[in-house]
Amino acid sequence: MGRLTTHVLDTARGCPGSGIRVRLFSLAGGDRRLLLDTLTNHDGRCDAPLLEGAAFEAGPYELVFAAGDYFRAQGLGLPEPLFVDEVVLRFGIAAPAQHYHVPLLVSPWSYSTYRGS
Repeated sequence: MGRLTTHVLDTARGCPGSGIRVRLFSLAGGDRRLLLDTLTNHDGRCDAPLLEGAAFEAGPYELVFAAGDYFRAQGLGLPEPLFVDEVVLRFGIAAPAQHYHVPLLVSPWSYSTYRGS
């Protein structure tokens, strides 16, 4: 059974990004529809898959990570506006029987992602 998962790594501090707000949107049919609003746990992961089972359908999606709020809470004294604030990742699910893992590696100055396993 396919599912969608994520996790966040704080590459500046070398630790999981805990307490980061993650929102998942469906972009099917040109509409942007909120499917989930959650927080990462102490390990930088969500406690449950973002999508699975019958809800896990082929189509375009968007993950929005509130990285800026996370960095502000760290008290790093970063300049405003932040260079990296909300991180928006648009991606497509082509094979909903597979596992799609979308990690975010983030610092106040950069981010990257990939399709993991």
